[in-house]
Amino acid sequence: MTVNISEVSSAPSLFSPVTLGKIELANRIVMAPMTRVRAGSSGIPGDLMVEYYRQRASVGLIITEGTYPDHASQGYVGEPGIATDEQAAGWQRVFEAVHAEGGRIVLQIMHAGRGTHPDINGGRRILAPSAIAIDGKTFTEKGEQPYPVPEAMTTAEIRAALEDFVTAARRAIEAGADGVEIHGANGYLLQEFLSPAANQRTDGYGGSPQNRARFVVEVVTAVAQAVGAERVGLRISPEVDLGDVFETDRDDVLATYGTLMDQLRPLGLAYLSVLHTEPGGDLVQELRRRFDGKLIVNNGPFGGQTTREQALQQIEADHADAVVVGRALISNPDLVERWQDGHPENEPRPELFYGPGAEGYTDYPFLEAA
Repeated sequence: MTVNISEVSSAPSLFSPVTLGKIELANRIVMAPMTRVRAGSSGIPGDLMVEYYRQRASVGLIITEGTYPDHASQGYVGEPGIATDEQAAGWQRVFEAVHAEGGRIVLQIMHAGRGTHPDINGGRRILAPSAIAIDGKTFTEKGEQPYPVPEAMTTAEIRAALEDFVTAARRAIEAGADGVEIHGANGYLLQEFLSPAANQRTDGYGGSPQNRARFVVEVVTAVAQAVGAERVGLRISPEVDLGDVFETDRDDVLATYGTLMDQLRPLGLAYLSVLHTEPGGDLVQELRRRFDGKLIVNNGPFGGQTTREQALQQIEADHADAVVVGRALISNPDLVERWQDGHPENEPRPELFYGPGAEGYTDYPFLEAA
């Protein structure tokens, strides 16, 4: 039997190129958006963040850490923002450094919703779909404190939050980002609207799956219209119960996220990013079918650190078009080279994931220095 070499070589691999909308990736390894809290009190990316992202530019795509679109939506002490021109200028330096190394980078826009505290966001109001607090504590500038009961957003405040997403997206693209990712996952504002546990509204933004999906549809549509759908991705985490979103009814999850996909499909977004314990399972693949676009997947912290073998398998099994990798890229800035040639990896130091300095951030050795 004659084997057609061109057909064999055309099969996608973890190290083959892929295009997400207008974003051309050299490989299918995507850096996860990981909160690292190195932006200080100003929320302006500085030299340390420029170097961190520059070091990791060999991945197919960098998705930045969650970045707040307005000051009230800041979820962490030391989180970067894109709420001011000064913050956008800081990000511009990051984008330029990544591009100088041949990389691609999108900025993740994250509104924390009820997942913040007045001692984090400068004493501003805490807004959410409903006046239901997270049962737990968060780290503030004054130490650990319980999450406060948020205020239920008015229709006008919902509209203002949408405009903040749009303004942030425009700032990011004008600063040189290759695109933006709308954070609709991990228990933050957009997933709070999707979740029946966090959203108990009785107006057009609550109740039915269609109503709970409405705000996410409106935000993504408005951002796509503002900067071009081919530069916009959406991250979701159905059934991932972070921040007390509690999506435990599979039928409701499928109805909610299914209608979300149905309404977003005509936009032609760059990609959908799904955080789930079973990327190849029925739910994720059904959402992929209904989205009808490029899918990137991430099993997050649930299955331990993503390994080379797991990432290869996701692509070879056609579970996704690209694989999101987190902790392995924290400790291995040259992970693509290590995985491509089978080199050993540096071990991450979790005790240094969050902190103000370079240790555990930009000091992991490259292969030539190891």
